Amino acid sequence: MTVGCLRLLFCALILAMSGFAHAAMSGMPAPVAIAPGVYVFIGDNDAVAPKNHGIVANNGFVVGPDGVTVIDSGSSYRYGRAMIEAIRKITPLPVKRVIITHQAPEFVFGAAAFRDDGVPILAHARAAQLIRERCSICLANLRKTLGEDEMAGSRVTVPDETVDGTTEIESGGRKLQLLHFGPASTPGDLAVLDTQTGVLFAGGLVSNGRIPELRNEQIPGWLAALEHLRALDLKTVVPGFGAPLHGDGIMQTGVYLRELDASVKRAYEKGIGLTEAMHTVQVPAFRHYKLYAIAQPQNVQRIYLQLEKQ
Repeated sequence: MTVGCLRLLFCALILAMSGFAHAAMSGMPAPVAIAPGVYVFIGDNDAVAPKNHGIVANNGFVVGPDGVTVIDSGSSYRYGRAMIEAIRKITPLPVKRVIITHQAPEFVFGAAAFRDDGVPILAHARAAQLIRERCSICLANLRKTLGEDEMAGSRVTVPDETVDGTTEIESGGRKLQLLHFGPASTPGDLAVLDTQTGVLFAGGLVSNGRIPELRNEQIPGWLAALEHLRALDLKTVVPGFGAPLHGDGIMQTGVYLRELDASVKRAYEKGIGLTEAMHTVQVPAFRHYKLYAIAQPQNVQRIYLQLEKQ
């Protein structure tokens, strides 16, 4: 092969790789400024699927005078890299830290991209433990759903910084409150409050327009956590899923949980079997929420089985 042909082949390879990189970025939401220095990537809010590249959850970042703090990292290494590029278009300041609010798979697997850039990853100690113990299974499931190409480079990344409870940190020159109210949607939930703007990233504690999927929850603690959040002077709440909320909008998650829990308990006390309960126990006010058809029977099953163990 001549030198000229090799050059042409090399150029074609570079163009193909550029096209691949561009394709990999398709579907990446643009960061939306919701307060001074606070940006949010709004996910698709539906079930993880190839058509949405697994970009279903919300995450964001806070720009301080010294650097950037990222809150949650998305479902894949590819998404994490795309986040880094999007942040660089907003500010030249370095990413100082990534905070993971909880261990759900839609929020954690982009962390590997930040780890490769030497960025510390922080989470509650229980969330870090669950990531270490269980996220390999979640990663395998995502690979089956999204494919090896979409999940290329993704790996379990255990946070290297942990907290045990509510604390305040300074990151990138901004004061952030890391709020932990005990076991709630997961054992290690954190909500992240930017004290300068009153914007709260609620992580797994709040969903908007999407049925929460019960996994490692403690419903009484979850309801108590929502009441604690409602008592704060919050300007904007970024839910784990769905559009940002204001005022008492965060309490719709609590309304669903209360009605679901009460309905399953009524069915159980009446002697209705598990299979029938999964088909008949409904929360009609939330039928229009995304994932209702999928998550509702699964949530009923989870609560029913918990009742059987009591």
